[in-house]
Amino acid sequence: MNFIYCTAIATLIFANCSFAQTTKKKNIPVKKVTSVVTSAEDIQNGKALIQKSDCMACHKTDVKLVGPGFVQIAKKYPAIEANYTLLADKIINGGTGVWGQIPMAAHSTLSKPDAKKMVKYILSLK
Repeated sequence: MNFIYCTAIATLIFANCSFAQTTKKKNIPVKKVTSVVTSAEDIQNGKALIQKSDCMACHKTDVKLVGPGFVQIAKKYPAIEANYTLLADKIINGGTGVWGQIPMAAHSTLSKPDAKKMVKYILSLK
């Protein structure tokens, strides 16, 4: 009798574990990253600002010099507002480590709006 009782309990436990209802997966909303529309005027102003600055001493448009080429940067960073801000801050404050250990000099006299125009030009080069 004990054997039958133990077998019945084991069967119930096994059945409960094997066919237990799983919890539903939560739907996590995915943030859609959309490009920001940049005016042709901002792009041209950014290009002019780069040509007047010392940027071309370390960067070229399509090849690595000391720093990455602008096309390489454009391929790495989507043209979204968060990247305009991030890269404008890097231009103003300088930085190191993203493209190697050679530091980029700070351009602290550059205004944030002008730095963003420069970034808009760079990220338009895809």
